[in-house]
Amino acid sequence: MGALRKQMDGDLVVRGMSVRTREAYLGAVAGLAKYYGRRPDRVSEQEVQNYLLHLIEERKLAWSSCNIVAQGLKFFYRVTLKRPQTQFAIPRARQPQKLPQILSREEVAALIENTLNPKHRAILMTAYGAGLRLNEICHLKVTDIDSDRMTMRVEQGKGAKDRYTLLSPRLLAELRRYWIAHRPKEWRARARGSVQRRIRSYSLERTT
Repeated sequence: MGALRKQMDGDLVVRGMSVRTREAYLGAVAGLAKYYGRRPDRVSEQEVQNYLLHLIEERKLAWSSCNIVAQGLKFFYRVTLKRPQTQFAIPRARQPQKLPQILSREEVAALIENTLNPKHRAILMTAYGAGLRLNEICHLKVTDIDSDRMTMRVEQGKGAKDRYTLLSPRLLAELRRYWIAHRPKEWRARARGSVQRRIRSYSLERTT
């Protein structure tokens, strides 16, 4: 779907969609085309609905994942293919109301202290010390760190907005140690899964 993919991506860019949203929506259409083995513009509305049902009942995908696929397919058919009357959806899920699990100051300190990987340690300290989301940390560059003003610049964070956050002396010292040892130009996205598993593992340990 080379030409269609390029056209859809252009439509997404024009509407100011983030890189992650563009990737998710394009992936949704690519998955549909792969499932039926033909161009997505030749897949009928009922076939799209059947595909969504397949994701829910057979692949057992989470409702949130299916919803992203549905939104991506809606965009493709209604905007890129200019078929505004296209209708398909997934059943609305009941979202359980859960309180977030918050680590205490002592638990955060223990988590960081027991993290031996220098990169993971620096990432965890940045997340907790500067209040950055993991995706924001993965796109952080050396030039975003201002040691004179003791601030960090976050480019295109949540809501596709730039912002500044405070940089503590302790975090600055940790980042300098990491930079001297490894000289990174930016954080690598592949660290995302490892850090998430580290936090999840620690959270499970504290509840058992």
